[in-house]
Amino acid sequence: MKDLQALREKLSSLDVELLEMVARRQEIVAEIGRVKSSAGRGTRDYAREKDVLNLARQTARRVGVDEDIGEEMFRLLIRASLAAQELDKVTSERTGSGKRALVVGGAGQMGQWFVRFLDAQGYSIELCDPKPAASGHPRFATLDDTDLAHDLIVLATPIRESVSLLEQLTSRKPTGVVFDISSLKGPLAGSLQNLVTAGCLVTSIHPMFGPDTELLSGRNVVFVDLGVPEATATVRELFSSTMAEQVSMSLDGHDHAMAYVLGLSHAVNIAFFNALSQSGEEAEELAKLSSSTFDAQMDVASRVAEENPYLYFEIQSLNTHSPRALVTLLNAVTQVAGRVLDGDEKGFVELMAQGKAFLARRPEDRP
Repeated sequence: MKDLQALREKLSSLDVELLEMVARRQEIVAEIGRVKSSAGRGTRDYAREKDVLNLARQTARRVGVDEDIGEEMFRLLIRASLAAQELDKVTSERTGSGKRALVVGGAGQMGQWFVRFLDAQGYSIELCDPKPAASGHPRFATLDDTDLAHDLIVLATPIRESVSLLEQLTSRKPTGVVFDISSLKGPLAGSLQNLVTAGCLVTSIHPMFGPDTELLSGRNVVFVDLGVPEATATVRELFSSTMAEQVSMSLDGHDHAMAYVLGLSHAVNIAFFNALSQSGEEAEELAKLSSSTFDAQMDVASRVAEENPYLYFEIQSLNTHSPRALVTLLNAVTQVAGRVLDGDEKGFVELMAQGKAFLARRPEDRP
């Protein structure tokens, strides 16, 4: 047992050294990021990442470590490096220095994300939310309690609540840039147009990521210009120092796409975990027999199950394009069931081939 204890102590010492080396690596990464920024170069260098991953696999092979483990370790390090460089760039540019930002719904999860994001850019942050927030910024319970003399006003609120808030803003005509982050735009269309008609600087965006996101590389931010290009340009600038992809869409085009990107994917997972819960099978027993496909689906479904059910219902019920997507899902499930119950192997294989052909058209640079 003494030998075992000695080996464990040696291993713990090595673990500490590994983390110390990671810290030193991050210091060098920060220096590289600053050099890139001063030279006007982008944060991400895909060619360099490929070289680093190739080196990881070669080194792993040479020292007798599984190559996949070596590559996965370095992918994690690259991701941490990019997140650190992105945050450093956002913070160093200080585009919001001397400006005020009001985050309505700032105590919520996405509200808190925007609080951190704008705070890093130097904005003086205030919250409008009846609920307290952990961030410690000045907070107002309602819009009536604020002077609305802010350079930015962010609506990070539920869809129905956003409609009412936009109407309140229309009556007060704030001079700063106003934008919502709603998952749907159709229900807000009339209220957004009222703000435009009132002469306000207003635009609309949809961050296609969750509140736990730290690195924006590979993430999309959808911009819906409402005919006020100055407002859209201001909000685009907020993300210019990040690696987020900025996507332009029309208001109706956005909601049509969201019926499938959000609505359909949510519905599939909700149907999946409800089918399991109604099957009479025990989750513990299924876990013992799980496969790679089942585990992957369970991981996604488990994350969906933890989301806000009221928001998810709004995304389904308030989108005028949802019925078509849901009927398409029903038809697809019926087709699969029909092929199986009829013993139609050819038809089943054709369904698989049809799906495979569709998925093959997905760009290679997407996850």
